[in-house]
Amino acid sequence: MRQTRADGYAEFAAVRAGQLYRSACLMTAGDTHLAEDLVQEALGRIYVRWGRVSRADNPAAYAQTVLTRVFLAHRRRRSSRERATDAFPDLPAVEEADAPLRLTLLQALARLSPTDRAVVVLRYWEDRSVEETAQTMQTTSAAVRTRSTRALRQLRELLGEGIGEYARP
Repeated sequence: MRQTRADGYAEFAAVRAGQLYRSACLMTAGDTHLAEDLVQEALGRIYVRWGRVSRADNPAAYAQTVLTRVFLAHRRRRSSRERATDAFPDLPAVEEADAPLRLTLLQALARLSPTDRAVVVLRYWEDRSVEETAQTMQTTSAAVRTRSTRALRQLRELLGEGIGEYARP
């Protein structure tokens, strides 16, 4: 019985880790090392509760919720010695045409507050509803709508009209 649960968790983690990592990279504005740490923390928390999680209607949504909460908790307890930087670590190789767009978007995401960034990632990258995002972030739907509007306005200001030059034809 215990081995079956462990196998089920290992399969789940192998399937979901990539998606969780991509979401974490966006939430951390391209900090791949922190993204890896957040995914490991989230997967560790899921493992502890795997018996209950495996019986849930949507374990993938639960995993995304745990990742988001781990990210927000990390941002709240970040040491005062750490300083944000505008320099990004080397990212995995991508098509050359996408590189300027990705860097521009990551730099713009990095300028958002961690909570606004999490809202943008959940709403527009994960394609979650306002209600799902509110539940994940333990806030109200109105707060999610307000943060979405504010974050998108700020992204438009940061990216301007010139973002089209980075898009593929």
